[in-house]
Amino acid sequence: MGKIIALANQKGGVGKTTTTMNLAASLATLEKKVLVIDADPQANASSGLGVNIKDVDCSLYECVIDQADVRKAVYTTDIEGLDIIPSHIDLVGAEIEILNMEHREQIIRRMLAPIKDDYDFILIDCSPSLGLITVNALTAADSVIIPVQCEYFALEGISKLLNTIKIIKSKLNTALEIEGFLLTMYDSRLKLANQIYAEVKRHFQELVFKTVIQRNVKLSESPSHGLPVILYDADSTGSKNHLALAKEIISKNTKK
Repeated sequence: MGKIIALANQKGGVGKTTTTMNLAASLATLEKKVLVIDADPQANASSGLGVNIKDVDCSLYECVIDQADVRKAVYTTDIEGLDIIPSHIDLVGAEIEILNMEHREQIIRRMLAPIKDDYDFILIDCSPSLGLITVNALTAADSVIIPVQCEYFALEGISKLLNTIKIIKSKLNTALEIEGFLLTMYDSRLKLANQIYAEVKRHFQELVFKTVIQRNVKLSESPSHGLPVILYDADSTGSKNHLALAKEIISKNTKK
């Protein structure tokens, strides 16, 4: 039975896509069957995992708007056990196109039902907004990872996201849980980064992952090569951090 985890934060540039790609690659390296759903119109997770958007005939957009068969939208990647449903720039308009659809918040949940059991983990990379596609992702998900950047405005907007999660939990998806807060772009030399780490830990305690994603050049470089960092440089800090995160998530979900 696959676990669906959404990665969400309406603040841009916090590391959602980087985390989605590299966590998925690390889980697959640890012999889990993983599917990434790129729910961001920028399609960075798709290109970062080596998918040429121009060659994609069926993307998340076609599944959501035209009810295309979800299996036609699944593409393989260079990592064994890691598949992806790519995104498309057309997804920008999907928010408006689904406004008048029946059960519009449930589209992605229904779409994933036939393939949920084919995977151990399904990771949804959400766009930096709290629009209808993100609401769909949170309605389909079992849990949500909230990446938090170790910078000054990090905690801004988290309350808005938590409020959205609360509303979705009460009205659309009672089973939705917070998988954890993940601190990204951490630099231990910076006083501010340590203060933010302490602040997030104080607020959310056990919900904060033990693993922290450190600032790392290789992590920033790897998407331009269409590779997750584990294939680009397996010995890099970024690779080790995401592998540690994958192990933490596997261990957390094995205990349940």
